[in-house]
Amino acid sequence: MYRALFPRDVFAELDRLQREMQDVFESGPSIRGVGRGGFPAVNVGTTPQSLELYAFAPGLDPSSIEVNLERGVLTISGERTPDLPAQDQKVSVHINERFAGRFRRVVSLPEDDVNPSGVSAQYRDGVLHVTIKRRQAPQPRRISIQ
Repeated sequence: MYRALFPRDVFAELDRLQREMQDVFESGPSIRGVGRGGFPAVNVGTTPQSLELYAFAPGLDPSSIEVNLERGVLTISGERTPDLPAQDQKVSVHINERFAGRFRRVVSLPEDDVNPSGVSAQYRDGVLHVTIKRRQAPQPRRISIQ
């Protein structure tokens, strides 16, 4: 006789709404102009000799990952195949939280600070590690007068 205004699990619905609102705010560009929350998750840092990038992408075939550096822009792209049962089987998927499909991450680097010929990339244990050597800054030197 009475109709429920809320679903049976109110807290699950509130949790879902909170996640959706958080995604709205996090999907926009950050202060550096790069969207957050993409795949793969990326950490970027520097040392005095290099720029270090770590892309967390477990379960990928290293041959499916492409890394390009052009004019101070580092691009990581590739594809992750879905791990779901084939569509012709009578199987229901209840939760699918793992990203599948093509991906592309772009990171702007200081063009005058990186050495494009000094780039190396390794993929191990689900982490892509890209090292980009920095250009050597001119060192001041004392000129002797003769």
